[in-house]
Amino acid sequence: MTVTEHFKTTFRLVKDVVPVFTSGILTVVLLSFAVFGIQTFFNLTEGVFSVGASVFRNGHLHRLFMYPFYHRTVPQLLLNIAALVFLSGSLEKGVGTVRFLFLFLLLSSTSGLLYSFLDLLQDDSIQGHTEGLVPVTLACVALTTMHTKMTRAFLCGVSFPTMALPWVFLIITAALIPHSVLPCNIIAILVGWMYGKGWFSLLDMSEARAGLLEKMTPFRLLRGISGVTFVPASTEERRKTLLPQINPTPGSYPVQAYAPLSSINAASNTAMMYEGWPQSAGPMSTPIPPLNLHGHVSAHNFGLSHAHFSEQSSGHSCNHSHGHSHG
Repeated sequence: MTVTEHFKTTFRLVKDVVPVFTSGILTVVLLSFAVFGIQTFFNLTEGVFSVGASVFRNGHLHRLFMYPFYHRTVPQLLLNIAALVFLSGSLEKGVGTVRFLFLFLLLSSTSGLLYSFLDLLQDDSIQGHTEGLVPVTLACVALTTMHTKMTRAFLCGVSFPTMALPWVFLIITAALIPHSVLPCNIIAILVGWMYGKGWFSLLDMSEARAGLLEKMTPFRLLRGISGVTFVPASTEERRKTLLPQINPTPGSYPVQAYAPLSSINAASNTAMMYEGWPQSAGPMSTPIPPLNLHGHVSAHNFGLSHAHFSEQSSGHSCNHSHGHSHG
């Protein structure tokens, strides 16, 4: 394998592993970086946008919509973004960019609301605040597993039921991502499961409504960004976007021409006929003339046989006459 072929193979493998950036994922990532920049520039108090019991005690309801974009440290920010990109891209490709952003806010606010209520029931000594993209990412994974037709999932060569996939990622994120609150992540998985069961059907956005919102200004700007895939809400348009039709250039694929069946039959019939009579198909076969109904051969062979027998008869007569006269 040459260096160029090795480079192309490596590039294909990297391209298959690295997910494609979509407009919804890009919007969430940009908002996360913007909130982190504002927090760093203005030196805001730590946990200013986290959710917990303070949401009800202090009336900070705006935190329910802000806590997914808030991160305390740079490692937490990068790890949360990586989890979102690798685990939530399939949901956006399945419902479209507009409905994905709506589901993002719905799942995150519902999870934050339930966790804040749970934290309010606990003692002050054990209460904890949470933030980041991990809870809503796990909720998206749980929602995706409720609508998939796959019964088995594979992770690092290990097979397990698809319904257990969110709980596997729950263990991984709890071990790797800092400031990850386990009760909030469990609540988020349960919220995604309930939404997949249809418990929030009254709050769901229809495909027609999402199609109308796509034509408005914020989403029209997202559609115009080059290098980023905007997933339409319509099922037919989504298929055309994610599964484009392949139009190969002329000459790029080998083409084998096939003769029509009628011409093949005609050629075989011609090869098998000799002067209107069926013959053998062998390459060295010679035509065998059929016998006449009166026991005579055909005219052509009769002429050849007559000449042959005439020559033999005349030769025999000459020899006989010559021998008789000599004697």
